[in-house]
Amino acid sequence: MPEPHATTVEEAYRHGLELARGGRFFDAHEAFEIAWRTCADDERDFFQGLVHVVVSGYQSGRGRPVAAERQRVKALNRLARYAPAHRGLDVELLLNRLDRAEADPRQHLVDRDAEPPVTVEEEQ
Repeated sequence: MPEPHATTVEEAYRHGLELARGGRFFDAHEAFEIAWRTCADDERDFFQGLVHVVVSGYQSGRGRPVAAERQRVKALNRLARYAPAHRGLDVELLLNRLDRAEADPRQHLVDRDAEPPVTVEEEQ
């Protein structure tokens, strides 16, 4: 494992934020991954969480809601311990936005009742 290098981590982090804010999620993922691979152990979850955030956005943009949802949940889990803020990022706000994101809509399409629905004629 490479020795943590603060300049590389900070540059990759700032570049990743810039790319993510511009909607360039795939490129942001690459930048955050550089930061994740070169950071100190106590920040690994932070950068990996950011990777999950942008991969979720990327998958969502590709019309892959299940993959996006999985990444969203991973991001929530990784970033939680860095709230309310870390490296100048409002982690609490990010977590709130992620938490309120629409989950995979398929979970709302599951029947609650095991019985088939009763027809209108049968109800009367």
